[in-house]
Amino acid sequence: MNSFENKSIIITGAAMGLGLAAAKDLAARGANLALVDYNESSLAEAKDSITKDFPNAKVITIVADVSKEEAVKNYVDETVKAFGRIDGLYNNAGIEGRQASITEYDLAVFKKVIDINLMGVYYGLRYVIPVMQKQKYGRIVNVASVGGIRGVFHQMPYVASKHAVSGMTKNAALEYGKDGITTNAIAPGAILTPMVAEAFKQVNPEDPKLAETEYAKANPTKRLGLPDEVAKVVSFLLSEECSYVNGQTIAIDGGQSNSYGNV
Repeated sequence: MNSFENKSIIITGAAMGLGLAAAKDLAARGANLALVDYNESSLAEAKDSITKDFPNAKVITIVADVSKEEAVKNYVDETVKAFGRIDGLYNNAGIEGRQASITEYDLAVFKKVIDINLMGVYYGLRYVIPVMQKQKYGRIVNVASVGGIRGVFHQMPYVASKHAVSGMTKNAALEYGKDGITTNAIAPGAILTPMVAEAFKQVNPEDPKLAETEYAKANPTKRLGLPDEVAKVVSFLLSEECSYVNGQTIAIDGGQSNSYGNV
């Protein structure tokens, strides 16, 4: 069913991983897509892949560094120019940074993680919400991560930024629910994306596959998640059906976060 027919969705970090998976799922459901990423060549490849699978999809691409306020304002303006409205924002762009102890963490990398993961999400909210207020309708999905509901060893700035995303999600839900806008976050666990693969390389440079296998042992499902599994949750949260789910951070981690107590 084309549940997103005539709906326009912005996806940041759309060139690969969770962003691309969501873009394909939404294209299959009839959405108009504004794909945003800093990597121009990968973004072009993503568009080609989507239009090959879904020839009728309306897709625009916008090269942007989400840590730059003007770049975010521009991708919002370009989407409105192309489609006339913004029905959904998938605030997905983010980086892990490096793995290091708190006292040894590179401050330049720390700042970059905060600028992209926290400020990039905030800028998206800041410029998309006024468009949605005029429409009296909108769906926003921010990407928190399990790092937004618990600690993660040797990833202080990532955890700090993702906890902040969960907090901003709650505030946006409180402030703009009256305008027909729902704001939720997802907290993916270890999903098989290029970013997660890079993390396993840092854990065990000689045998990253072994690091992946060892990590999966602690999961109730005994496996890592797939991008398509996350995409289906995102599509629901961006849909008209998600009218009374608001301000939530939803773990998508095979149930592993239940091992850490209340979240």
